[in-house]
Amino acid sequence: MSEIIDTFIAPPCHDEIEVVWQDEHLLLINKPAGLLSLSGKNPQNLDSVHHRLVNIFPGCTLVHRLDFGTSGLMVVARNKAVNAALCQQFSERTVNKVYTALLCGHLADDAGVIDAPIAKDPALFPMMSICAVHGKPARSRYRVVERFYQQGEEGTLLPLTRVILTPETGRTHQLRIRCQHLGHPILGCDLYGGLTRAGTARTPRLMLHASELHFVHPISAQPINARHASPF
Repeated sequence: MSEIIDTFIAPPCHDEIEVVWQDEHLLLINKPAGLLSLSGKNPQNLDSVHHRLVNIFPGCTLVHRLDFGTSGLMVVARNKAVNAALCQQFSERTVNKVYTALLCGHLADDAGVIDAPIAKDPALFPMMSICAVHGKPARSRYRVVERFYQQGEEGTLLPLTRVILTPETGRTHQLRIRCQHLGHPILGCDLYGGLTRAGTARTPRLMLHASELHFVHPISAQPINARHASPF
């Protein structure tokens, strides 16, 4: 298998991380779009959620990640024990994540399930692929909030659908490739067709936001139901 070489250099992100809630055990943050979750191997990709936060909260570690272009809620552990407890909740799929997205076109159905296995393909890096043979199970639910038209470039009218996406698994690029598989890529998605339709080429960001995060506090055992409204 050939070595995967990542040539991506992240442009500067001037937006700040918003700390939504904190205690001595964990942080809930709102990640801006256009910021890496973890620093890359390339020194030019040093800026990241973890790099910024560890300077303020020494010892903090990420429990999960959001894609570079995705904004929204993340939980960050402030020590190793809390990290282990939260990671267990994620691995057991007891953490509920809800996303808001704008999809290209108007979906025909008001709700549905997208079920198709996802696999890594070194030849396509950094993209993932849907593969029944080598893919890992990946399942997401969607619900339409509204269908509307937005002014696009050069007077075009973009048909868009605002949806609530609920992943039941946590594969890389799961929501992005799933929406493309549905025939309605996420607006602004550079990898899976969200910039190829008429009037979409200058979309400023990936229109995907982690708007809800539900889990159990690993120390107090109280339910945490975090919500952060979509900026689009």
